[in-house]
Amino acid sequence: MTETNNEFDEDALAEAYNRALALEKSGDFDAAALAYAQVLALDPADHGGAAVRLAAIGKGETPEKAPEAYVETLFDQHAGAFEDILVDALGYCVPLLIRQQLQMLELGPFENMLDLGCGTGLTGGALRDLVAGEITGLDLSENMVEIAYEKELYENLYVAECVDYLHENEEGPFDIITAADVLPYIGALEPLFAGVAGNIKDGGLFAFSSETRDDAFTGAKGYKVGPSQRFVHSETYVRRSLAEAGFDVLSITDINVRMENGNPSPGHLVIARRM
Repeated sequence: MTETNNEFDEDALAEAYNRALALEKSGDFDAAALAYAQVLALDPADHGGAAVRLAAIGKGETPEKAPEAYVETLFDQHAGAFEDILVDALGYCVPLLIRQQLQMLELGPFENMLDLGCGTGLTGGALRDLVAGEITGLDLSENMVEIAYEKELYENLYVAECVDYLHENEEGPFDIITAADVLPYIGALEPLFAGVAGNIKDGGLFAFSSETRDDAFTGAKGYKVGPSQRFVHSETYVRRSLAEAGFDVLSITDINVRMENGNPSPGHLVIARRM
């Protein structure tokens, strides 16, 4: 995992970030962009996610993924209340949807499993009885991993970034790899899908969710930072990236990923097989 620089003036950073956020909320995006530039100058590792906010307001290039320091900080801060917020308040149930889709397709049981972005262990809990052997989980947030560890669902747990782990891992290969709510923090899918392909058995399954918009919204890249500061992908791009990585799509299902300000966040649940 890439190391981040934690040495910065916290008071100055907080003042600059709050000013930028206030300007963004007021609709003065030009002034907000200048303020976010100051935030990045104070904190190049970008713990506050200024880069994705700039992209969301159309004042910065779309990054290939969210900054690691931002994702780690975001989920470390919310780990204690994560399930209450995501499941109860936002109606998130992707792990159960993965289980239902696997059962509908009559897939499983599995010898072993890798859970990318395991968080507090929701996917591990949903699929534990479908895996005869070991489940390995990993997440950027140490606080999330600690909560998952306490549930005793995983034989192996790591604090790591998904793509880094996949390209350095010497264990496996796995029968099934899951990535529930991971794609909203990754724009360019090619490194992730290539890493999954290199860690999965021939005929193994890759199950994941994505937040989806049409080609017109995502543009030529096939991905974009949406208004919620999460990445959205087009179905065309997801399908193309899977095919390039050597996967065959078994099912792609329309889902509501979560509620966002009282409105559904449209997305897809994908089950793909390594060819």
